[in-house]
Amino acid sequence: MTDAAVVCRELDCGEPVDALTDNHFGQGSGPVWMSALCIGSESTLKNCGSSGWSINVCTHNSNAGVICSGHKPSRLAAGPHLCSGRLEILHDQTWMSVCDAVFDQQDAEVVCRELDCGAPVQVLGAAAFDKGDAQMWTQEIQCRGNESQISFCSVSSSHKHNCSSDINVGLKCSGYTDLRLVNGSDSCSGRVELQFLKEWGTVCDACWDMRAASVLCRQLNCGIAVSVVGSDWFGEGSGEIWLSITCLGEKNNIWTDSSFVSGQ
Repeated sequence: MTDAAVVCRELDCGEPVDALTDNHFGQGSGPVWMSALCIGSESTLKNCGSSGWSINVCTHNSNAGVICSGHKPSRLAAGPHLCSGRLEILHDQTWMSVCDAVFDQQDAEVVCRELDCGAPVQVLGAAAFDKGDAQMWTQEIQCRGNESQISFCSVSSSHKHNCSSDINVGLKCSGYTDLRLVNGSDSCSGRVELQFLKEWGTVCDACWDMRAASVLCRQLNCGIAVSVVGSDWFGEGSGEIWLSITCLGEKNNIWTDSSFVSGQ
């Protein structure tokens, strides 16, 4: 199962359900490349230990097979969209709610990143998105904040918190995952557009100023902001007008420097 965990992770197929032997899915063909010895935390199968590429005593009578869950190891349930809701994590093929006492901002950054939901906006406790009917995960999650998914984070072995479904944690992620400038003379000028839940939309110019433009230019590796233009200078655009943004102008990323004034 430790080998299967690496395969499922590498293919973005969730958690391992079963590690199968004896040609469960047929013999296959071609060379038998490796006999893997994985710890379980490797990001790819090629990083696992082995005797060497194509050095093994295996034949096609002993091909390995894997069944993955097909799910990411976390999800947000009962919210207004996929990037907001009650946090549930997959453990031993069972979805479990998370106690709000064992979850912090660094953990939230990992979950939002894992779900392709941008940056965390708010961590909510006290069953903000209903109690649900999932079991409770009570061990403390200890993410550094840079992990690609929550299953890579450490957990404490202690159960020091008295958790119940009344205090499960909810999470709001921004849902904004990308930005671009369009309809300009090059990639560093144009109408500002943001991607929200995989859909592109525009930004209201009511609160847009040089501070916001400076942050965006740095984020896009486009140097220094020269000017801010509104009133459809680069055309009206189409789709949703997602929000208005106010920036402090101090950082290199819209998501961490901005205050989302109004929503979709």
